[in-house]
Amino acid sequence: MAESVEIVCDMTGAPDTGAERSTQYRRLFTTALAGRERTDSGIRFRFHDADGVEDWVRDLAERERSCCAFFTFTVTRAGGEVLLDGTVVDDDTARAVLDEFFSLPDTLLEGDPRHLDERFERRGLTIRRAE
Repeated sequence: MAESVEIVCDMTGAPDTGAERSTQYRRLFTTALAGRERTDSGIRFRFHDADGVEDWVRDLAERERSCCAFFTFTVTRAGGEVLLDGTVVDDDTARAVLDEFFSLPDTLLEGDPRHLDERFERRGLTIRRAE
């Protein structure tokens, strides 16, 4: 039997706010995103392997793992790029959230990052925030 994992983003112990993290993603995507694609098991973001990019990607991946236990992120290097692979548990809501995560480069460039939580919540994600 598969382990049950809650589909929740628990930001109560996070060192940043959702808005601060969105700003970091926006900067990363505008600075270093080389491309993205869907994989057999999830999604992949490809980043230019410039100075500091791998550490930046690893830091964001670790912060996401800390608040969203239903995600798995793997950071590797290949072909002069830093690769961020993301997968989720076998759950319809988790897959919907993964789809929204895949859209982040477009979403964050389209408008106000404060509305990002609303987009994730419409996909079924519960977000817990520090009081």
